Amino acid sequence: MSLDPVQVMKRQDSLPKACPTASNGDSKASWDDSKDIHENVGSTKKPKPGPVRRARKVEGGIFFPKPENAVTIAVSSRVLFHTEIEQKVFEQKGIEEYLRYQVEHENEPFAPGPAFPLVKALETVNCHLRELYPESEELFDIVLVTYNHANVGIRLINTINYHNLFIERFCMTGGSSPIGYLKALHTNLYLSADTEKVQEALAEGIAAATMFMSEKQTEVSETQLRVAFDGDAVLFSDESERIFKAHGLDKFFEHERENENTLLDHGPLKGFLEVLGKIQKKFYAKGQRLHCPIRTYLVTSRSAASSGIRALKTLRAWGLETDEALFLAGAPKGPMLEKIRPHIYFDDQMFHVEGAVEMGAIAAHVPYGIAQKYPHKKSSNTGK
Repeated sequence: MSLDPVQVMKRQDSLPKACPTASNGDSKASWDDSKDIHENVGSTKKPKPGPVRRARKVEGGIFFPKPENAVTIAVSSRVLFHTEIEQKVFEQKGIEEYLRYQVEHENEPFAPGPAFPLVKALETVNCHLRELYPESEELFDIVLVTYNHANVGIRLINTINYHNLFIERFCMTGGSSPIGYLKALHTNLYLSADTEKVQEALAEGIAAATMFMSEKQTEVSETQLRVAFDGDAVLFSDESERIFKAHGLDKFFEHERENENTLLDHGPLKGFLEVLGKIQKKFYAKGQRLHCPIRTYLVTSRSAASSGIRALKTLRAWGLETDEALFLAGAPKGPMLEKIRPHIYFDDQMFHVEGAVEMGAIAAHVPYGIAQKYPHKKSSNTGK
């Protein structure tokens, strides 16, 4: 199976329910509402009328947390929405025709993309946080980051209003790299369809991943944000993976036994798990551990008895935890992810990302570590 970033999402009957206090209104948009828009480039067919847009508001007025206090998730327009038609116009006809096309279609909303369910889930968590901590600025803050020219902004704003999203911060860079803006915004996670920009963000110490989604999209929870992580080269460094790649499985197990009490170094997404855990503890403090609207998972090919203890000891020493830990001993991850139904799953190996996508999971590739130099072959690998 070969994937291109941002596969076409299978349209569903309805969107996840929005948090009442963070919604534009009580109307819902379906996946099919934008179907006519994305049938043919240059089509003159008019789109179906969308829901009436209303001013966004939250209980007590509009509230924007300061970037340094919020958990900032930066998403590109190409992962938040489906823009394949527009990208084709750009590639085939150039920038001027692309801008003209966008202006001509600015009242036609984009269809939801792979990051859309995640953003809706983050808004749901914010709703609960505001109920428990009305004055707190420790909220998820979504920033739309796009290479687009500012002229495209009207269509993006119209689409955000159409889908009842609470996104007010925009960075439209007109073709320039957004990485400098990400640092200024105190970005905790950057999601994009551009692997080169994701690598650039990772090099700057920003957690980042390239998003993928298949047509076989499973439904995700409307009430609980679910985030799943691979271990090595995602939460942890690629130290152990390097041993496995260079010397094989037996040497890997030996290395892990010898270093059982030596902590693994941190990986590129350790900081993101850390901020998720910080938000979770706000719910625990209110007695909601068993009903927390955030749930985290470690999904690793490591074996529990042979190499799992080092990973768990490392998380404990960091003061971190995942709600569930799945040590699969080299078994495929896809079937487990189909059961978890995460809003996003992070892995450094495209082999596992493809397996997740085949099962309908929303997956993101973290292009980091030694695995990028060694494409995964279809054989047992419990050292990951």
